[in-house]
Amino acid sequence: MKNTRKAIVTDVPQLAELFDQYRIFYHKESDIPAATKFIQERIESKDSEIFVVEESGLLTAFVQLYPIFSSTRMQRYWLLNDLYVNENHRGKGYSKELIEESKELCRTSNACGILLETGKSNDIGNQLYPACGFELYDSVNFYEWTNK
Repeated sequence: MKNTRKAIVTDVPQLAELFDQYRIFYHKESDIPAATKFIQERIESKDSEIFVVEESGLLTAFVQLYPIFSSTRMQRYWLLNDLYVNENHRGKGYSKELIEESKELCRTSNACGILLETGKSNDIGNQLYPACGFELYDSVNFYEWTNK
């Protein structure tokens, strides 16, 4: 039995494991204690919205969105920052379900849209997002400054 829902604080131990898998996928070192602390802080402080897919009591996928604002539109945007499906549960449509939950959050919060970034080499993501109605916005340059 599968359920897609908003994450709650009792999900933190399993969600931290998934989050750690996500970070490893992006070439970061495993750090379960830090992942646990980070996810627990996001849920308790309500800094982000996290939705999970639960399959027979096991969390198998998640999406995390952060609120940002558009000054020109004078509305909230949601930044879809993290989307991950455990490798043993891929191909079941969980990413699309989580994106639909994200769109519903956008609608119910009266936000103007959802923004996301993915690597040019992320073939799956670069097929998934357009299939879910996202448009590639290539008329701007994306810059990053990193505090070392």
